[in-house]
Amino acid sequence: MNSSASRGPRTSTTPSNDSSVPRPRRRRRSGGGGAGTGAGAQAVPAQRTEAPRPQVVPDTATEVVADDRSFAELGVPQALVDVLAGRGVSSPFPIQSATLPDSLAGRDVLGRGRTGSGKTIAFALPLVARVAASGRPRRSTRPRSLVLVPTRELANQVAETVKPLAAAAGLRTAVVFGGVGQNPQVTALREGVDVLIACPGRLEDLIGQGHCRLDAVEVTVLDEADHMADLGFLPGVKRLMDATPVVGQRLLFSATLDNGIDVLVKRYLSEPVVHSVDPAVAPVSTMEHHVLEVAADTKNALVRELAAGQGRTVLFTRTKHGAKKLAKQLTAAGVPAVDLHGNLSQNARERNLGAFSDGSVRVLVATDIAARGIHVDEVGLVVHVDPPTEHKAYLHRSGRTARAGAGGLVVTVATPDQRADVRTLARQAGISPQWTPVGTGHELTARLVGPAAAWVDPASSPVPTAPQRTAQRTPAGPAAGSAGSGGAPRRRRRGGRGTGAGTN
Repeated sequence: MNSSASRGPRTSTTPSNDSSVPRPRRRRRSGGGGAGTGAGAQAVPAQRTEAPRPQVVPDTATEVVADDRSFAELGVPQALVDVLAGRGVSSPFPIQSATLPDSLAGRDVLGRGRTGSGKTIAFALPLVARVAASGRPRRSTRPRSLVLVPTRELANQVAETVKPLAAAAGLRTAVVFGGVGQNPQVTALREGVDVLIACPGRLEDLIGQGHCRLDAVEVTVLDEADHMADLGFLPGVKRLMDATPVVGQRLLFSATLDNGIDVLVKRYLSEPVVHSVDPAVAPVSTMEHHVLEVAADTKNALVRELAAGQGRTVLFTRTKHGAKKLAKQLTAAGVPAVDLHGNLSQNARERNLGAFSDGSVRVLVATDIAARGIHVDEVGLVVHVDPPTEHKAYLHRSGRTARAGAGGLVVTVATPDQRADVRTLARQAGISPQWTPVGTGHELTARLVGPAAAWVDPASSPVPTAPQRTAQRTPAGPAAGSAGSGGAPRRRRRGGRGTGAGTN
């Protein structure tokens, strides 16, 4: 969790039809409630009778407002303020100052802010406060509140923030995602849950099996809604939202509001108050952006130099195999590194991310699964080993540094044939990076990396880059065992909804 930082002005927008008393909610389009709209049959939407809703996405007509109130002055219960203070959080970030008065009052809220802006605390506080204040009993298989997130890494990160707050209020929390056995999750749901943090795929599976119903949900949160849209999860999200009571409070937080997010807003938020603290594609002002252009045959050596510093570094690759291979190469070169990607088991993901978070290993090599799935302070350098294909991925990858007001460096490694694509990417991301042709041993690389860390014997690397396999499959032919899998490729799941690696 981030410590307090200097807080700049926020941009806050509310719809022109805002009122102190929200209009009654429209009826849910799917009709009915409970688990029936989960992984099972989907109800036929009813005909809409009300007039079309006004556009609620913030436009350029915004008002800049400064707010220096403390958490307590914003209405946060003292028990929760004490938990935040014990974790080093003493002053609200702009997205928190903007949204808390409305969310604590029970209004539906649409909050937009860049990654690292403090959105998790912004929804965790009103979620816990309102569920605790309602006084409704905890019931088996019927969670009282729901937080939907796109990836298992983000689910764990959200849980780290929510659990101490919920414990202080006497609430019980559970986390649900795929890639692990479901029995502990089923047991937790059966015993009753106040705050459920879940990925859509596994949650729909559990609903379809009769282990969970959403008809008692009082507060629903959609976190990183744009990322769920990017991963193709919106149909599942809509089915889950349709299964929640129409009278509950709904909070939607996202870095951007495109790719169907406006549809979610119009369909599920009732007279939302809209708060935007950053333009959709604005880079963090404390980031320093560089493009290092290097010959293809020198790229690997340059990447090793960029990873050899004493601070925390995140390297992004385009493929799972690339992440695994690079982590092994760096470790063999005396730079301990761990990988994070969709082919790892959940235990391996948690082990590797834990080693990076606690400082046992200072280099993390990841695919885009980690662009929003990790929240680790003091990452001084982000390296796009493989430039992303679109600007939002660049911004979310880069957001692993410059968190909580700290500075950060972002380096894109580009070969000459990637020059045009990277220039287009920078323009779309709204940045003007310093572009430098380099080779190995360049003075700019040395300045960006700083003093080199001591060489570490690969045999003493604190964490292996992949779990040991207990059995080896026998290849059936030349095509068996793809390069990145370490064995025969896993069979694609043929049935079910949304339980792929991104959801779990």
